[in-house]
Amino acid sequence: MRTDLLTLVQWLSPAFPTGGFAYSHGLEAVIAGGERGAAGIGAWIAGVLRHGTGQADAVLLACALRGGDPAELDALARAMAGSRERLVETLEQGTAFARTVAALTGRDLAPRCLPVAVGEAARGLDLPVAEVVAVYLHALAANLVACATRFAPLGQTEGQALLAGLHPLIGEVAEWAAGAEVEAIASGALAAELVAMQHEAMDVRIFRT
Repeated sequence: MRTDLLTLVQWLSPAFPTGGFAYSHGLEAVIAGGERGAAGIGAWIAGVLRHGTGQADAVLLACALRGGDPAELDALARAMAGSRERLVETLEQGTAFARTVAALTGRDLAPRCLPVAVGEAARGLDLPVAEVVAVYLHALAANLVACATRFAPLGQTEGQALLAGLHPLIGEVAEWAAGAEVEAIASGALAAELVAMQHEAMDVRIFRT
């Protein structure tokens, strides 16, 4: 039994107290703006994974796993946050993640942005870099699908089909990021950054971002 893999799955599961359920990555604003179909929401999540935060987080996580300086990677992650809400999202989840893992393991883990926090904590696990990145991206995608099923008229089965359809892309991004350096980050998901800014000004909202 690969207990290290089970540990990683636990760390990135919805039950782990990072509060991921409270963040929509701007998807709430997308849905409020009228995008409520599985195809459109799936395309939006795919864009985040391939061209936005998913791609950037994958590289930052891989670099942290391979021994990069966590403080430098964390500073880069903070600088790359395109809006106040994006910084709040990654830093608050990363801080909660590091605090909980530290309590479970006795390790001294500093509060960092989420991908760097996960990378620093997962260095002690005997797992391939691409596998860790894939589980991380799957957790990101699963959380966004869960947001859509809670806020849009998207059924549970339809949501699970949407998530399953993202598996090949998650694997592709993870394999690429496993050997990439920070210079390879080239985020181009401008619409995702803009809706995160728009979300801040929504009068009624159920998600923090």
